Amino acid sequence: MNGKHLKQTLILSGLIFILFFCETGWTLEKCQICHSKKDIHRTEETGRKIPLFVDESILGKSVHSERECTDCHADIVEIPHKKPKKVNCKRCHYEGNPVGAPEGQLYDQFEHSVHGMAVMSGNDKAPVCQDCHGNHDVIIHTDSTSKMYWQNIPKTCGSCHIEIYATYKESVHGVAVANGVKDSPVCSGCHGEHNIRSPKEDDSRVSQMRISQTCSECHGEKGVVSKYGIKTDRSATFEHSFHGVAQQMGNRTVANCASCHGYHDVRKEDDPKSSINPANIKETCGSADCHPTATAEFASGQIHINPKSEESGILYYISKFFLILTVSTLIGLFIFILMDLFRRAKTARQKRHGK
Repeated sequence: MNGKHLKQTLILSGLIFILFFCETGWTLEKCQICHSKKDIHRTEETGRKIPLFVDESILGKSVHSERECTDCHADIVEIPHKKPKKVNCKRCHYEGNPVGAPEGQLYDQFEHSVHGMAVMSGNDKAPVCQDCHGNHDVIIHTDSTSKMYWQNIPKTCGSCHIEIYATYKESVHGVAVANGVKDSPVCSGCHGEHNIRSPKEDDSRVSQMRISQTCSECHGEKGVVSKYGIKTDRSATFEHSFHGVAQQMGNRTVANCASCHGYHDVRKEDDPKSSINPANIKETCGSADCHPTATAEFASGQIHINPKSEESGILYYISKFFLILTVSTLIGLFIFILMDLFRRAKTARQKRHGK
């Protein structure tokens, strides 16, 4: 290469450098010079290869399609660059942010959640925003391809909680979700979203003291289960049962909804694997923490008893009898009081007239 050609090459290279790397803010086109290569990757010390390819078509569908790369990767200030730090989503997602990002106390909730606490303790396997919402593929939750689409949430959570996901998929809730029943609860419906807490904490939605309240959101009087022919008195009958009353009095060991029906493995009563199937009641009630001496007779009794329903059998008629007896007694007492008042008034009038 002669001097003239060398000079032209240097000038051209300089122009390219100025054009691509010296402007304020880096556009996608600049980063894609490297990251559009499908074989680009980073090799960790363990030998594991981490792909660094960014699919522009996927990025274009994300909620961040209008953002520049350095809006998220703010620590990248030169090319070539070192391994960037984990993206801090709080740069945009905070109360009163000027870019229109979803607000709310999401980070405060997350930092006090079981996941956030694990992150703060140094657990590198604990999930952060990207693990649930995605990296370059953050799609609005109403889109069926989003990791946060209601029907995809169990699979997203299941990427960490594999065994629980496998159990949930076969439960009455998991099967309903797979069949498109939007009213059926997914993980966040019971555990919460950014504010997931350990079941050992009293303010957890699935703690010993609150799980019946969480279940009642669907199975209570105002719940959605009535649309599917499921009784809505289950919560009320539990509250008036021995177990429910004991729980309201602060007993932390008494049985709750999950103690009998299960947690992630809730099944219909006629399912042979159901914990409330008549064939399994003895084992369910006979756990070491409940009624270890339980016999097969436990399965013959009624559990959710509503004395106002004829289905409760003799209890219904006893309840009716005492209701009639109580009302009749009160009516008779009321009549007696009126008659006594009338007699007293008549006697007082006679005295005033000297009779």
